[in-house]
Amino acid sequence: MEEKYWDLVLVPLGLLVLATYHSWLLLTILRHPKRTVIGLNALARQRWVRAMMADPLKNGVLAVQTLRNNIMASTVLATTAITLASLISVFVGASTTSSAAASLLVYGNKTARIASVKFFAISLCFILAFLCIVQSIRYYAHVSFLLVVPATTGALRDGGVSVAYVARSLNRGSFFWSLGLRAFYASFTLFVWIFGPVPMLASSVVICCLLYFLDTTTGYTRDLHDSFGGDEEEAREDA
Repeated sequence: MEEKYWDLVLVPLGLLVLATYHSWLLLTILRHPKRTVIGLNALARQRWVRAMMADPLKNGVLAVQTLRNNIMASTVLATTAITLASLISVFVGASTTSSAAASLLVYGNKTARIASVKFFAISLCFILAFLCIVQSIRYYAHVSFLLVVPATTGALRDGGVSVAYVARSLNRGSFFWSLGLRAFYASFTLFVWIFGPVPMLASSVVICCLLYFLDTTTGYTRDLHDSFGGDEEEAREDA
């Protein structure tokens, strides 16, 4: 196979590896949440919301400060994403991509068009990360108002708010944060693509292997979660 056709085969294969892994992760979160860190953390956040709203006058300051830390971290990440996207756009517009693509470090298609596609894909990942993290900040800010309201066990009444609704909003903010972080991970593989399709495919496989160990839980972790009454609390939440 000619060198210029390697990108047409290896790059889609690397993207397929990432898509397959995250499809499996999504199905596992939906069907067996305790087997993933994302699902287990979502259950832990439900428990935290219930504890904070049990006495909002006592725990309100702690809850708002915790959310403020999350908002600050999200703001830093969103600023980084949009800054990197802007820098890449300026770099592409101010430099001659044809000379950069012809570098001896690149193995694969070295045309200016493919080089532009590479930088556009990286910029798209950072823009997607920015949008997801902005949505995360939106949910965190909304939850900061809800946590200081007394909780009610049924429908909204007497000025109360449902614990399930607050926990759901908090988890949505965290899920958007995770999506933004995944976009950063994907941008790394696309950045490696600048040096050729072979490093891009290799980095996709390596990242999926590393993410597997970061995204899955062990039996000890699940037992530790259940030892604090997680099953009983989840049953009450579902009821």
